[in-house]
Amino acid sequence: MTAYFVTGTDTGVGKTRSSCALIHALRRDHQRVVGMKPVAAGCDWIEGVDGHPGQWLNEDVAALRAASSLKVPPAFDNPYALPDAVSPHIAARNAGAVIDIGHIEASFHALSQHVDAVVVEGAGGFIVPLHESPGEFASSADLAQRLRLPVILVVGLRLGCLNHALLTQESIVARGLTLAGWVANVVDADMPEQEANLRTLRDHMQAPMLAHWGWDPAAEPAQLAQTLALP
Repeated sequence: MTAYFVTGTDTGVGKTRSSCALIHALRRDHQRVVGMKPVAAGCDWIEGVDGHPGQWLNEDVAALRAASSLKVPPAFDNPYALPDAVSPHIAARNAGAVIDIGHIEASFHALSQHVDAVVVEGAGGFIVPLHESPGEFASSADLAQRLRLPVILVVGLRLGCLNHALLTQESIVARGLTLAGWVANVVDADMPEQEANLRTLRDHMQAPMLAHWGWDPAAEPAQLAQTLALP
């Protein structure tokens, strides 16, 4: 089975658009491709219809499901759906929940039995906290280590991206994970010296650039997939 872990240099840098584009790209060679968002913080309550129960739904999860070629139970593709749009560990505390990486790992392996490819989208940046208690701390990076998947890093092109990208790369490599590639996604259309920053990233990132997308909030994932190179 083919699987990737998608992370970002920060929140709001285009992880979901990259994950959805990756799903569409994988669908060219795989029949059953599913996106997984293990932890989604910031959900709306959706009332059930036709006897089906209601559920908390995050817009990123909805986008991943729309891009996927197979519908799976929510427990598989989104084990933790939390109402508050804050850091996952705080959102979980507010909801009276505890994010268990072991449970996410079990959900991933259960999902992997039914599909040909999985795209796992992390929450926030690479080391965003998932669980914090006295003597315990678990982050999205710890989850990536547990899953042992090649990582794709989404770099939000804006002022400060060089530091964020290189620090995140260091953390990925230091944890013994493979950086399979990176996506350059423009999030500030007026960013000064954009091309110079891109050249620096090309020179110092230790993996290939899979795509370079300009500022285009209306771009559809299937369209972006046409310019995305698979690792």
